[in-house]
Amino acid sequence: MFFPVERNLAMTLAAACLLAFGLMFPRGAFALESTWTEASHAQARLLADSGSDGPRAGIEIRLEKGWHTYWRYPGDAGVPPKFDWSGSENLASAKVQWPAPEKIVDQSGLKSIGYQDRVVFPVTIKPSDPGLPIKLRLKIDFAVCEKLCVPADAAMELEIPQESSDLSEILEQAESLVPRQAVLGQDTDKPGMLSVASIRIEHGDKPRAIISVSAPEGSAPRLFAEGPNDKWALPLPEKIGTSDGLTQFALPFEGAPPGVKPIPKKLVVTLAADTDAVEVEIPLE
Repeated sequence: MFFPVERNLAMTLAAACLLAFGLMFPRGAFALESTWTEASHAQARLLADSGSDGPRAGIEIRLEKGWHTYWRYPGDAGVPPKFDWSGSENLASAKVQWPAPEKIVDQSGLKSIGYQDRVVFPVTIKPSDPGLPIKLRLKIDFAVCEKLCVPADAAMELEIPQESSDLSEILEQAESLVPRQAVLGQDTDKPGMLSVASIRIEHGDKPRAIISVSAPEGSAPRLFAEGPNDKWALPLPEKIGTSDGLTQFALPFEGAPPGVKPIPKKLVVTLAADTDAVEVEIPLE
């Protein structure tokens, strides 16, 4: 049995609700995302929004269970992701930021540095012409590893319109995981604050650095060290104990480029604990 009057009334009410929803949340007012691209035991997509401070973007990689990918410095093995924005339109610059990584130890004992399960790289972008939309086109080459490592690649694109869109909670969270810039000794006098307190160089046949850090009580601080450029292959600092409330790490000066003195001119160290992280550049001359 049909009830045309009631049916028409229901359709009218449904249409009114859809119209109201559209007025409340106009097209283009949502944070933006591309479709997922399959990439060898992983998926990748682009994210973006365009708030009052201007446009910003992100690259999200979702990994199969048990697989991982790498930080900008991969450790004993692996290769860092490479990002190619050359196909983009109205893009003056795109700077990828790196969330604090984890130490990953495989069955053979190799120690690498990277991300498991999922990672979002925030991207600071600048348009060539602020009055025009940005069309992002990204080609990413990276490695994914379980027991073995395999290459992965993905191509994605996403247009960021001029009109404002809602801020992406995913990007907000990812940006909060990027290490804060700090200086040696900063906030050491503040209990519970994450800080690279001091460094001591031990010379000799096997020179090393002893790095003391402060971290919130009950946390498990992790420390990573990079040389002046990507030709250096420094090992992961190892925790050796605590003293006066500070956690101490030892960093052997191994992995210098051929023909270069073992102690670099500077170190860049990243200290992370829980969801907080700092990055400190330390001159050694």
